[in-house]
Amino acid sequence: MSKLPIAFIIITLSFASSVQAAQPPAPAGSPNAAAPIPAQMSAPRHLVYEFGYNTKAASQGPSTGTTTVDIEGVAKDGGMKVVATDSWWNSTNPKQSSNCEVYANGNVTCGKPPYNLTGIQATVLPLLGQQFFASLAGSLTSSWNANFEVRASFAPSVNRGFGGQVYTWNGAYSLTGKGTLPEQPPLILVASNGTLKQQGGRFVTVNQKSNVLFDPRIKTPVFVDASYNIVPRQSTNNYTVQLKLVKY
Repeated sequence: MSKLPIAFIIITLSFASSVQAAQPPAPAGSPNAAAPIPAQMSAPRHLVYEFGYNTKAASQGPSTGTTTVDIEGVAKDGGMKVVATDSWWNSTNPKQSSNCEVYANGNVTCGKPPYNLTGIQATVLPLLGQQFFASLAGSLTSSWNANFEVRASFAPSVNRGFGGQVYTWNGAYSLTGKGTLPEQPPLILVASNGTLKQQGGRFVTVNQKSNVLFDPRIKTPVFVDASYNIVPRQSTNNYTVQLKLVKY
């Protein structure tokens, strides 16, 4: 894995400081002051991410907005029921919500119309799988492979799909923990490199490289910086997505 760019390290350090400052301190003298915050991702939760599409994640500005992920509990087949919605800055109404299930290994299935995921939602939903970052429990510098499927109608561009056609996309990723950020534990830096391959249709391959900050206390990715390259060439061939958790 190549060295992380200095600009990314500066951004993540700055973001980690804001996350730590925003979290309530443990009561003085509490024996659990340094203990992980208990969290069950399958319990109802309301996650809000600021995003940037081909720009940095921000609260306002062109090509920015918020993505909300409402975790509504567990389906009969064990999947975690989620509703994801993008709201673009300066737009009147949010995009139509995606109703999907996220499984422990990162599988994502969207079983209700319009069956559509945006590129922004597809960046974060697999990472919410309860076991996706489980290897970090053994070592903060673990390396592991993540293989999962995304079944939905979506294209790598943000605002269009393949005419409503549902496809299965096979994801194969290699991930490496980089340890905690200097002076900012417990956020763990993870580097990811892999592909999403469309099964059928045009057999599109989406190459993805990401840097992720994972908070083991809330078992949630709190910052994602991802770049994409698409083969064969689409109307949008290269793009970036950045996500920053601002509410959970």
